[in-house]
Amino acid sequence: MTSHELPLGRPVDYPRHYDPGLLFPIARTIGRTALALPEGAPLPFAGHDRWHAYELSWLDARGKPVVQVATFTVPAASPNLVESKSLKLYLNSFNATHMDSADEVRARIAGDLSKAAGAPVDVRFGLPPMVGDDAGVVDLDAQDIAIDDYGPPKAAYLSCGDDIVEQRLRSALLKSNCPVTGQPDWAEVRIDYRGPRIDPAGLLRYLVSFRDHAEFHEQCVERIHVDLMTHCRPERLSVEALYTRRGGLDINPWRATPGFAPPTAVRALRQ
Repeated sequence: MTSHELPLGRPVDYPRHYDPGLLFPIARTIGRTALALPEGAPLPFAGHDRWHAYELSWLDARGKPVVQVATFTVPAASPNLVESKSLKLYLNSFNATHMDSADEVRARIAGDLSKAAGAPVDVRFGLPPMVGDDAGVVDLDAQDIAIDDYGPPKAAYLSCGDDIVEQRLRSALLKSNCPVTGQPDWAEVRIDYRGPRIDPAGLLRYLVSFRDHAEFHEQCVERIHVDLMTHCRPERLSVEALYTRRGGLDINPWRATPGFAPPTAVRALRQ
């Protein structure tokens, strides 16, 4: 085989200069219509998408490269999400571009992402810390159960008991596929709720049933939130997924019942 015949990624002509036109917004209504969320109606959840950028660089006024890491926070109420590969290409368009200061770069990125998302996007240099003490969090993956259903997602697995509890749950077994490239997306999902006790075996089977499902990160988390609210009716619910890095970026969507305080920003071990 020659290199052109191998089933590998094809060469990409990376931008040589700053180009905000590389950002590709996707209307959130596309995924929300599939969840029977009517366009224009109030959302049944609040939240945000927190991006971590590990590969950000530009040239200072004298041509010396500068490197940074950054955190972008996009509100869930924004009309658009931003396709991740387009964001990667956009960030790489700074690589050979002279910028007067880090503040100028931050402001430029914030302005461009806000325009693409259709709502103000917070941009900060730096990353949150790694996950610390997980005392009190129930590990769903420790269950010794058989699973043979890998998609499409089946909310019918979800059920709950009569007793009211407050629980924090986690699973590192969430996997879905990118609807654009078909590549796998891996995540740790964290669920915090008060309400009827969710059956852990059914919840794990439900999360694993995303394994062959093609949907954007943000849409998967919204589907999980909507399905849990529909089938288990908790008083309050928070769902966050910490997706692993691809192309120097990881995405961490969070959706919760209105009024739920945002979780502390952290990075998982695999991030």
